[in-house]
Amino acid sequence: MRNILIIGAGRSATSLIKYLLDKSESEDLFLTIGDLNIQHAQKFTSGHPNGRGILLDVFNQAQRREAVENADIVISMLPARYHMEVANDCLEFGKHLVTASYISNDMQLLDPKVKAKGLIFMNEIGLDPGIDHMSAMQVIDRIRDKGGEMLLFESFTGGLVAPESDDNLWHYKFTWNPRNVVVAGQGGAAEFIQEGTYKYIPYHRLFRRTEFLDIEGHGRFEAYANRNSLKYRSVYGLEDVLTLYRGTIRRVGFSKAWNMFVHLGMTDDSYTIPDSENLSYRDFVNLFLPYSPTDSVELKLRYSLKIDQDDLMWGKLLELDIFNTEKKIGIKDATPAKALQKILEDKWTLQPEDKDMIVMYHKFGYQLNGKKHQIDSSMVIKGDDQTYTAMAKTVGLPVAIATLKILNGEITNPGVQLPIKKEVYEPILKELEDFGVVFVEKDVPYMGYNPNNVVG
Repeated sequence: MRNILIIGAGRSATSLIKYLLDKSESEDLFLTIGDLNIQHAQKFTSGHPNGRGILLDVFNQAQRREAVENADIVISMLPARYHMEVANDCLEFGKHLVTASYISNDMQLLDPKVKAKGLIFMNEIGLDPGIDHMSAMQVIDRIRDKGGEMLLFESFTGGLVAPESDDNLWHYKFTWNPRNVVVAGQGGAAEFIQEGTYKYIPYHRLFRRTEFLDIEGHGRFEAYANRNSLKYRSVYGLEDVLTLYRGTIRRVGFSKAWNMFVHLGMTDDSYTIPDSENLSYRDFVNLFLPYSPTDSVELKLRYSLKIDQDDLMWGKLLELDIFNTEKKIGIKDATPAKALQKILEDKWTLQPEDKDMIVMYHKFGYQLNGKKHQIDSSMVIKGDDQTYTAMAKTVGLPVAIATLKILNGEITNPGVQLPIKKEVYEPILKELEDFGVVFVEKDVPYMGYNPNNVVG
């Protein structure tokens, strides 16, 4: 049998594991799932003849190397910072590697050695990055094949709660790593280009410079800019494009409300709070407000944020129970961001009956035979339940499909890469349609960059 090693059995691995187990008999596969939590590793293979779960600590060199050596291909679903341990083992033992993470500088440096051994290290093959690359390149290549010249590319993705499970004023729940939500946008200005002019949005303005998106059948959304859109000029071959902008999708009103936390400093992750474990939620809020011997925390907060008691923003804060005197942060040496995350997880964790939803939207502007054209492309998919979420499907299924196609010799180009070549994206996108990952394209009049859709 052909052995597939999957390292990491978190929430994003559920659909990946199911896909490969379902294919295991017809494709002669055996899955070894390694995780630091053996219960997680064994959960989805219990009783299956073609799978097993093992205890695997990525920092236990002997344990990790033995598992990699016994595999034909390795899938790393670990956090991105741990991939290099696995990648170096794969290089030494001559094993293909698949990850859903961005290609790090260290990973890219392995490219000559990976090519020399005829190996494939496929990265960025999840949702975003992943499906965004493939669906974008499919349309961009089609435009170029008929002689078109790209003028504009905008791309947005969001992990949201499905409408039937949307029951809070923020219209949001955590569908992915909560920490990534809390610290989103930090570490530098958002950089992009619009109508040939370079633009920058510093972090303190990020959530007040948003763009409206209207997706037919699903209503209006908003998007804030991702940190570095400019690197995709070279990735997609768009060096001369006039507009290139990538962002994150939320429901309308989220960003304005989130900006309250940014304004107060609650998303800061650069310092720790003394005695943070014993702070009540109310104490935490008061840390960011001026001292007053008479004014309440509520009054000081409203004054600081310049909001009234009947303002929707105030209702959103009350809904989070942030003035509770009994609930404790309970985290030693917490940063403000970690403390805020704890408060939000109390209210924004998906309940067992909740469903999540992924929304992806692309806008392509191009010129052909002297005339300007525009294509709007969107994909919306809901999760089945809390095991097979939309996020798990859209992250895990491309990883699984790519892994099998590498094993079967259908993807052959060696090196450290992302899925932007036709031999990769065409068959994967085609198969993803069977799982509901379908893009709806619409030809619309060319609008270019539309400033009327921008807030702030």
